[in-house]
Amino acid sequence: MPPKTAIIYLSFHCEPYINDVVSALRKMTYPKEQVELIIVDNPHPTYGSSTRFLQENIMPLSGNELPHVTILSQEKNLGFAGGNNVGIKWALEHGFDYVYFHNNDGFVAANFLESLISEMEKDKTIGAAQSLMLMYPETELINSSGNSFHYLGMGFCNNIRVRLENVSLPAVAETAYASGAAILMRADLLREHGLWDEDFFLYHEDIEYCLRLRALGYKIVTVRDSLFYHKYAFGRNKEKFYFIERNRWGVLLMFYKIETLLLLLPMFLIFELGLLIFSWQREWINEKLRAYNYWLNIDHVKLWWKKRQHIQAVRKAGDKELMKSFVGKITFDEVNVKNPLLDKIGNPVMDAYWKLIYRFISW
Repeated sequence: MPPKTAIIYLSFHCEPYINDVVSALRKMTYPKEQVELIIVDNPHPTYGSSTRFLQENIMPLSGNELPHVTILSQEKNLGFAGGNNVGIKWALEHGFDYVYFHNNDGFVAANFLESLISEMEKDKTIGAAQSLMLMYPETELINSSGNSFHYLGMGFCNNIRVRLENVSLPAVAETAYASGAAILMRADLLREHGLWDEDFFLYHEDIEYCLRLRALGYKIVTVRDSLFYHKYAFGRNKEKFYFIERNRWGVLLMFYKIETLLLLLPMFLIFELGLLIFSWQREWINEKLRAYNYWLNIDHVKLWWKKRQHIQAVRKAGDKELMKSFVGKITFDEVNVKNPLLDKIGNPVMDAYWKLIYRFISW
């Protein structure tokens, strides 16, 4: 029998999106009896819980038009990491082989699962695999063909808004990290190396988990023939910038050796000054200052230092190996984050600095 796979759908005011999700999963070609649709209902601060709506509209399709459905209703919003962990725990307790994370605001192609599982079954060194993500309704445009990671902690989508027909993609391609919006993970690795880090709450938790696996010697890939259609909108709320900035520091602290942090410090400080100016111009300076305030709390530093100690104790790959796919330039296509000074001055300087210091990283 094909491997048992749990699809975790994190519901967060899912009513505008769930019809597309259901329509897509009705057409899935992977054996439905080997699939469980786990809907974790994170209550929305404005719209509240969707559990009653899901029970009335989705449960009648369970095990019939859809795979069997399990709804796990939460009393409070656990964030992206915590909500997904509720689904992971259920899947591990019920003996599933794989877990696929399905973003709230997207839907899958009918045959999305076969190619992902096929590649991971063939190559046990693949720790996680991302679907090729396309924009919706602009399905001719790429949302993410994998993701790049800048050495100062910024992550961004590869080939975003590039026409699919203009890009030659291999069937399977290694990537710095996979997007948590559409990613297949191994149950045995989740069981052995831990679930998603709930202290991230949201944003960068997918970066952390992929770096965790890469530090242990696993590959992260994108599979071209697995398609996920994403109703992508970058700037839905300002609070996201707080979590991005707070968690960016956390990733750097957890994974980089002290020698690497010291090498990066001069450019890191220059970058922070630029971010302060940029956040003031774009009116999210309060979120940036809030992130600084978080790290001024000694209890928070101790919390993340403990995470660092664990990562440094179990890692198999050094910084040289871990950082070989990192990039020196930040490439955003979103209007609300594009900046000509970044393109003309910041990126060339950061890239030159990265090429220089990477030569000295031997650990």
